[in-house]
Amino acid sequence: MTKLTRDFFLQPTLEVAQNLLGKEMVFGGKRGVIYETEAYIGQEDPACHAAKGLTPRTKVMFGLGGHSYVYLIYGMYHCLNFVTEVEGFPAAVLIRGVWLPEKDIRLNGPGKVCQYFGISRMHNAVDLVNHSHFYVTSGITIPFFTQTPRIGIRQGLDKLWRFVGDITSTR
Repeated sequence: MTKLTRDFFLQPTLEVAQNLLGKEMVFGGKRGVIYETEAYIGQEDPACHAAKGLTPRTKVMFGLGGHSYVYLIYGMYHCLNFVTEVEGFPAAVLIRGVWLPEKDIRLNGPGKVCQYFGISRMHNAVDLVNHSHFYVTSGITIPFFTQTPRIGIRQGLDKLWRFVGDITSTR
């Protein structure tokens, strides 16, 4: 499988969020197929961490697409995002669900994804394009997906920026 290039991550965030469905995430010796994502786009998006501006936490979001953005929620769960678009425009895609085809297990939630892979804040700002143990590949085709409001947020619920791939169509 082919590693994704920087150009993939520099696309508009909604396109990246959709196009990540079916891509294979590799971290260390573990692999899984991304089947659920959510987009967070710019300072005008009230649910985006960058809505409050540039901070030490959000600095990576303002950087070049193709880097990891990892943060901690509820003091116990890590969440993995892939930064998108051009440097200076803060946007990222949250990885909400990963399917492990060899085990037929769905990691349904960003905390479960990070827990399984062992991803923590230590893995924030990793260049996914040039890293040898943390990257994304071309994966498989997931022909069908649904688009819904994002979940777990209080603002920006009007945006249909959550994408859930139908992995049953790949079997």
